Amino acid sequence: MPIPGVGSREARPFLASRRSSTLVAMPRRTPATSTDEHLDQIASVLDDMFRVPGTQIRFGLDFLIGWIPGVGDAAAGIASLIIVVAAWRRGAALVTLARMITNVVLEALIGSIPVFGDIFHVAWKANRRNYRLLMREENQALHENHTRRDVLFFALLLVAAVCLVAVPVGLIIWLIRSQPRSFLYP
Repeated sequence: MPIPGVGSREARPFLASRRSSTLVAMPRRTPATSTDEHLDQIASVLDDMFRVPGTQIRFGLDFLIGWIPGVGDAAAGIASLIIVVAAWRRGAALVTLARMITNVVLEALIGSIPVFGDIFHVAWKANRRNYRLLMREENQALHENHTRRDVLFFALLLVAAVCLVAVPVGLIIWLIRSQPRSFLYP
């Protein structure tokens, strides 16, 4: 025997109106993506959480993790990808994502050089740079783009990469040519 009012036609409009008023009164749940404040906090923890007393020099966990031999810079590089992934999920432009990844790779590669790499961590601050790139991407006007700065960044990066290859090759060629022939052919 059916229970009166439950499942019947007269109860359905009441339940529908009851559900809709409940849904309206409930706060909307935000998606499980990182907010700007969370990403700023991540950049702060990784890049400028601590300050050297008496100076304006700031460093974060990225610098401290880098001191762990072998895995420190790799772990810091993986942690730095959090902001890049958040930018990708938000639909950032491809050139912005490329710059972010380049920042992380540069910091991980140069950071792996003992002592100099640690100084580079303090100066470069890839996470803070990536956060600023993400904010620039989100705040730009619809028709405004930053391609000139992006092209300049990649052009300078290309020149630096060519120099890193050309200078050692040039030095080797110069050393070979400057040696007496008797040394080359006994």
